[in-house]
Amino acid sequence: MSLDQEKRAAAARAVELVEDGMRLGLGSGSTAQHFVALLGERVRAGLSVVGVPTSERTRIQAEAEGIPLTDLDTHPELDLTVDGADEMDGELRLIKGGGGALLREKIVAAASRRMVVIADDSKRVAVLGRFPLPIEVVPFGLGATQRAVSEAGARAGCRGDIRVRRAAGGEPFVTDGGHLILDAAFDAIADPQSLGEELLAIPGVVEHGLFIGLATGAIIASPDGLSIYGDLTRARMSPRSSTL
Repeated sequence: MSLDQEKRAAAARAVELVEDGMRLGLGSGSTAQHFVALLGERVRAGLSVVGVPTSERTRIQAEAEGIPLTDLDTHPELDLTVDGADEMDGELRLIKGGGGALLREKIVAAASRRMVVIADDSKRVAVLGRFPLPIEVVPFGLGATQRAVSEAGARAGCRGDIRVRRAAGGEPFVTDGGHLILDAAFDAIADPQSLGEELLAIPGVVEHGLFIGLATGAIIASPDGLSIYGDLTRARMSPRSSTL
């Protein structure tokens, strides 16, 4: 299979988890796009669900697929979120935010009883950090925040280049929430919990891309087939229960 076919296979397995009447979190990214497309096929065949999109791009796709949408004000608790990841370690800890939707992705994941990750095998790592960690920040005081992020990383044993993400035209990338993103090339994050706590203590930081205690299961595709990590049916004790 091609890489795209592997991603679609993982998405197809995740669609099997969807039951009539579910409230779903709809993830962002290339693998999640396959999930939304396949879910749309089931909706058009009669499946009754509502979805909360994690990005404007996902919202546009879901509307085109005919998937009924809602929001967390109307449905504050979701049954299942299916989303991709930029990295995943053996404890189902993630780095997300390569597409810039990390804030909404984390809000939706935290509101869900289950979060199932779908990804290809290249996203599996022994230690998080090979993929630069996205950190969403407010534009005001950017330089001071950038320095504070560097210092926080050092306290958590992480050092590396920290850059403002740029859009295709060279201007700063702006998230759906109107914020900027710092990409921190820490290479290896030995203690994600400590780093996450250090980052959240910085006033200019809105959120970071470390997802800890949120994913309950994962479907990982490789040329050899699909591998399941965690428990695809297990729910957290309650939505919003996570360590970060």
